[in-house]
Amino acid sequence: MTVCREAGLQRAVVLNGPSWIEALENLVCFNNIGNLLAEFKSHSFCVFLLFVFSGDRDAIKRMAYEFVEDKAKEGVIYVEVRYSPHLLANTKVDPIPWNQREGDLSPDEVVHLVNEGLSEGERAFKIKARSILCCMRHMPSWSMDVVELCKKYQHEGVVAIDLAGDESLNCEANPEHSKAYEEAVRCGIHRTVHAGEVSPASVVKEAVDVLKAERIGHGYRTLEDQVLYKKLLAQNMHFEMCPVSSKLTGACDPDFTKHPIITFRKDKANYSLNTDDPLIFNSTLHLDYSTAHKYMGFTEEEFKRLNINSAESCFLPEKEKKELVNRLYEAYGMGCSTAF
Repeated sequence: MTVCREAGLQRAVVLNGPSWIEALENLVCFNNIGNLLAEFKSHSFCVFLLFVFSGDRDAIKRMAYEFVEDKAKEGVIYVEVRYSPHLLANTKVDPIPWNQREGDLSPDEVVHLVNEGLSEGERAFKIKARSILCCMRHMPSWSMDVVELCKKYQHEGVVAIDLAGDESLNCEANPEHSKAYEEAVRCGIHRTVHAGEVSPASVVKEAVDVLKAERIGHGYRTLEDQVLYKKLLAQNMHFEMCPVSSKLTGACDPDFTKHPIITFRKDKANYSLNTDDPLIFNSTLHLDYSTAHKYMGFTEEEFKRLNINSAESCFLPEKEKKELVNRLYEAYGMGCSTAF
């Protein structure tokens, strides 16, 4: 929150309220159950957060550094953070986002700054952090640039490409996304796609069949197509699931005892629990885990299983991935061949 406030003050943003923290939380934190797209299009947090950070080199680098600090405090040993470099830039991006005047911070330099912040955070807090660059569904013209940035920085902390945003905007109508993912496949760039959060299972199918996704972001609606669901179970497809955010966005039934994650758990799917956007949803990994424990009956053994699945599905190079998985087995007092 501090870096948000200081970046806002640099741009003469005045926060009213009994305290600046309360005013900032009221502005940027998403606390009410609602419609995902409607809220994200109308809510002031998007404009505020991205306006205050866009084009600000110091704020962007510090945000990345403090993100690693926050994850270390939560007990995380490896994290993949995703973002759109174009939404934080103010030059060499068309259109320039957030009605900014043209400046001198390009998407390329945004990635460089985030990499620096993450790297410094790694050294300071003794955990490992990597990043995923997002294409945006409503801006297909940016997608080829995103994959080129993934290629340029794939040995400097960028491990994958993602496609995020309005899931109703499919790739058939926006072929630039498909072209970017084809290039990612050709160059060995790992691939994940937001799909099946609020959109039908057909969007998940497109992500897998057309974009060659290795992981699915959310994917709750996959259950609506049992043929597809069973196929992905057999393929050991990894689903990145976010309990708290799925309630707040209205993506799932607000009754956690009816959450799709329970079905994925019962079927021993390959999935992880994640915070989605920790600032906007005012959440921590502990909150998502405790929610799964309290309302969905998750046990310590299931948390071990999903953490190991997460590590095995991460986008690290194979040697580093193996080291991460072995570290978890050691921490859990398990042999590497132990089956759940």
